[in-house]
Amino acid sequence: MTEAIQLTHSSGDSAQILTFGAELFAWRAKGVDMIWAKDPKIWDQTAPVLFPIVGWTRDGGVRVDGRTYPLVLHGFAWKKRFDIAERRDDYLRLALVDDDETRALYPFAFRFEVEFRLSAGALENRLIVTNADARPLPYACGLHPAFRWPLAGSAAPHAIVFETAERPEVPIVEPGGLLSKRVRKTPLAGRRLPLDPEMFRREALCFLNIASRSLIFDNGDGARLSVMLEDFPHVGFWTLPPAPYLCIEPWTGHADPDDFYGDLYEKPSMRTLAPGECARHGAIFAFERETPLS
Repeated sequence: MTEAIQLTHSSGDSAQILTFGAELFAWRAKGVDMIWAKDPKIWDQTAPVLFPIVGWTRDGGVRVDGRTYPLVLHGFAWKKRFDIAERRDDYLRLALVDDDETRALYPFAFRFEVEFRLSAGALENRLIVTNADARPLPYACGLHPAFRWPLAGSAAPHAIVFETAERPEVPIVEPGGLLSKRVRKTPLAGRRLPLDPEMFRREALCFLNIASRSLIFDNGDGARLSVMLEDFPHVGFWTLPPAPYLCIEPWTGHADPDDFYGDLYEKPSMRTLAPGECARHGAIFAFERETPLS
């Protein structure tokens, strides 16, 4: 059974997380609803967690030691029920361990944990991967929260502002979701990427190996969502126009390149943990807005 867990903070902020998929269902910061109100007719999710892969795989499978496993888009964590490992008023840690179903898709023993920590105006979301296997563990993980767009009800043009200047080119996403070596230009000028729903008509924008360790979702009217990244080298942006959300997706890995046919251990962007080793990846989402003059 899916349980909805409510987090609260003395500031009045709140969040709601589902045990199914460890999915952030709602977050209210400084009186503003941040996560989109899910509409199954458009997209039946709000913030899936991605593990043990990110993105699409060639022919819907991965190869490990000469065998193919049917591991598809973004892995399976978003389709599994998590157990409650630790819970306080403003903190939650959910855990998923391997079982017969996961081993049929991904032949490794693991522990995957998702943490949520609520504070005034901010939500920290962390992913913890532990290798419980006797051999090295290849993995990728990521976050996929859908924030309201427009943000805080603003009718002004929105933008993404990176911490530092980034390359304006992103890979073309081929039919089937694989990443091409061919690129397309974005309207990114230095640090600032003006947002227009038309940018997403064909595909997501995948900024790989960025220099920035933070970025801002700016609503153009005095409110902004800052995103601080911990060991997430890639960020994707996605929506389904004209849906009222923008997914800001920190990733450790990405979809299969269109010329990749190898083993999961060899796939570009995969991380590898030694037996017993643990890795942590996180993002802090912080909402700020200018106080209206009285």
